[in-house]
Amino acid sequence: MSRGGPGRLAAILAVLIALAALLAVLFGESAFDAAQLAQAFTEPASGPAEVLWAVRAPRAATALMVGAALGLSGAVMQGLLRNPLADPGVLGVSALAALGAAGAIVLGWAALPGAVEVSALVGAGLAGGLLILFSARVRSPEALILFGVAVSSFAGAATALIFNLSPSPIATAEVMNWLLGSVENRSWVDVAWVTPAVLASAILAALAAPGLRMLSLGEETARTSGLPMARLRLLALLAAALATGAAVAVAGVIGFVGLAAPHLVRTAVRGDPARLLLPSALAGGLMLVLADLLARMTPTDQELKLGVFTALVGAPLFALIAWRAAREWRL
Repeated sequence: MSRGGPGRLAAILAVLIALAALLAVLFGESAFDAAQLAQAFTEPASGPAEVLWAVRAPRAATALMVGAALGLSGAVMQGLLRNPLADPGVLGVSALAALGAAGAIVLGWAALPGAVEVSALVGAGLAGGLLILFSARVRSPEALILFGVAVSSFAGAATALIFNLSPSPIATAEVMNWLLGSVENRSWVDVAWVTPAVLASAILAALAAPGLRMLSLGEETARTSGLPMARLRLLALLAAALATGAAVAVAGVIGFVGLAAPHLVRTAVRGDPARLLLPSALAGGLMLVLADLLARMTPTDQELKLGVFTALVGAPLFALIAWRAAREWRL
């Protein structure tokens, strides 16, 4: 591939995102005719304009930012661990972020603006801190993955305990809705909340990108070349934790996007972990905008939760990726 290859890929993904966002804004439970569509653009106070710009547009923008965060964090994790099956869900970042949000809801903090979101970020930060401390003592990527799985299992058990001890059925229902994942009823405030976190994580990921490329040659080779592994782990884990925490804070738990997005574009960048970051973020955003549109358009009595929809599609994909990885390892 020529040097412009990743740039062309990013441009193509950006165009596809624009088209997907346009479809997400124009289509929903009710379709607009030409007159209503014209009214939405010419009369800001009209009903169609309210639906387009205050309901559908922020929902699509939230899905885009959440998907970009998950795609970016997945690419960072796979580059750091040199494992195609790594993602923030496997490492427990999503689970601890969800635990933080669930705890805030059950404690009655949901009425405080931003309390649930901050609690989710604290949970993700705790997971990132634990992973950083563990990685400083244990160099093996496999051991880090196993530690992440243990963190995820503990967080899942603690969340189940919250369900068990919750004194209010209303709080229990709110926690369940959060864990199922959704961008329904999101506003421009949510977009403004998640965007800076995603941009900050993108900056951290960009700083880690050269190290991820060097690490792909092997850890011993990277060390002999002068790569500061402690700094690389710190940047990568902070980027993944911040992006995942922001995604969970705004949309709840949405799985498999961080795993699948890097795989969709990996071949186009020839597996280069540094050049994989931006396309993975764009692919994740595109995936989630389309998934949310399809979830809304599915003819069911109740709208499908976005996390449920991505799990139904992503679980078979995860099995396929695992099967292919197992074949490569045998070879």
